Amino acid sequence: MRRIYEWKSDLKDFLRTFIQEKKMTNFKYKKQTRELERFDAYCYYNGYSGIHLTKPMLDRYIYGEFEKPCTHYKKEILMRDFAKFLSRHGYSVHIPIIKSASMKRNSHIPYIFTKKQLHKFFMAVDAYPLEGTNNRNVLDPVLFRLLYGSGLRVSEALNLQLKDTDIEKNVLVIRHAKNNKDRFVPIAQSLAKRIQLLLDTYHRFNKDDSFLFPSMTGNRTDKSAVYRRFRDYLLMADIPHTSAGPRVHDLRHTFAVCCLKKWVLSGAELMTVLPYLAAYMGHTDFRGTQYYLRLTADLYPDLISRTEAEFGYVIPNGGRQI
Repeated sequence: MRRIYEWKSDLKDFLRTFIQEKKMTNFKYKKQTRELERFDAYCYYNGYSGIHLTKPMLDRYIYGEFEKPCTHYKKEILMRDFAKFLSRHGYSVHIPIIKSASMKRNSHIPYIFTKKQLHKFFMAVDAYPLEGTNNRNVLDPVLFRLLYGSGLRVSEALNLQLKDTDIEKNVLVIRHAKNNKDRFVPIAQSLAKRIQLLLDTYHRFNKDDSFLFPSMTGNRTDKSAVYRRFRDYLLMADIPHTSAGPRVHDLRHTFAVCCLKKWVLSGAELMTVLPYLAAYMGHTDFRGTQYYLRLTADLYPDLISRTEAEFGYVIPNGGRQI
């Protein structure tokens, strides 16, 4: 059993309130709590008094001499959030910037499905032989259309609960996604109708906190099960699968590229629509979204050439978040 920490510093009441506020949003906050306990001890034993955060004080704590950049990055995020919390309560504090995020470039080249392949894939999903030992025949036609039609990450789709579906407004609520960010995701009416049918039939007597795509036991479906089924449908659709893909996550990539292709063909201002795509897909910055612009340029050079002179600087060579 873990010992109960005894808070010591002048910041202790605010630290405990901050942690409680996070946990009230159903965020476990276990590792962060332990880190904040260490920060409390750091403040106490280094003689930092009063309710304030200074740059030297935070830099000394965040950038430990023998710690890895990934540890610095986690501390930057945690201290930034706590500093903003104090700022909301009227205290003038230093808010650290995020500068230790990894910029490593993933060498994997996403697989972008063609329209013909998507048609064959969804035909395979719908035509899969009936199985009485699982619920894939009911859930998968909706799940895989949702992954392609909304660009959700697999984990985001599997975490959806019935209460997260607002079919009247054609909106899904994505809670505690990557970087613990919540967002609203509008969906097409055709997709909303499929979800509504699923709610009216399979989930007719289930509670609001039930998973939209549950396992047979009612728990959250494991991502490995989704991938195994995905492989089955690829085989039925005669779409080759190698170590390079396709992956389930490539449905998200395909969604983003299709959006950009559509916008370029319609003559939309890319610098105007890119922020919308970033917010929709849950990117914390534009690196991920700009990566899709680069990928679209590689796949459809005739399209991007129309705006290359004006927006060429948008296509980066750096890393991204996908």
